[in-house]
Amino acid sequence: MKILFPVLIFLSLFFGLLTGKLDAVASAALNSAAGAVRLAFNLMGALCLWSGMMEIADRAGFTKLLARLIAPLLRLIFGHPLPADTAEAAAANISANLLGLGNAATPLGLAAMEKFRRDAPPTDEATDDMILFTVMNTSSLQLIPTTVAALRLAAGSAAPMEILPAVWLVSILSLAAALFAAKFLSCIALWTKLHTCIGGRRALF
Repeated sequence: MKILFPVLIFLSLFFGLLTGKLDAVASAALNSAAGAVRLAFNLMGALCLWSGMMEIADRAGFTKLLARLIAPLLRLIFGHPLPADTAEAAAANISANLLGLGNAATPLGLAAMEKFRRDAPPTDEATDDMILFTVMNTSSLQLIPTTVAALRLAAGSAAPMEILPAVWLVSILSLAAALFAAKFLSCIALWTKLHTCIGGRRALF
């Protein structure tokens, strides 16, 4: 990003000067900046509402209840039971993603990742659990696309939630693809390590 944005700005100014439309470039930059501020205020209401709901749910013990409810699913996905506090942190992140709260899900995901790191062996490499949680967080299965709906509403959509069926389908497909890729690559990595280990032992004899 440190390189991309300066390059884009330079190219915009260069071609604006080259085509004699430098005034249009400057006007577009100012209008876009003002539009970004308006958009931020339009999104602020929805994000504050659902972030507050997540905080209330956490203090009311909802995330602990959700952790217990989805513990069998997490055990199936990860292949082993997770520690209680790790499962709770992962459940909070999954809840935020289900509500489409990307901004609220980020700190919850970081908190969960710290617990995955605590449970991992002392190594600089990411464990399979950490990788699997990352791809789950990135694909983010959504039931209510709050942020996207707020963007559509700010853009003037009369039915911001009409995208729900498409969001559900795409979310399920992306999550399935992410989990398959993570599991498949994990198996390849394990096979490579075993092959290297066996090859090394044969070389000793």
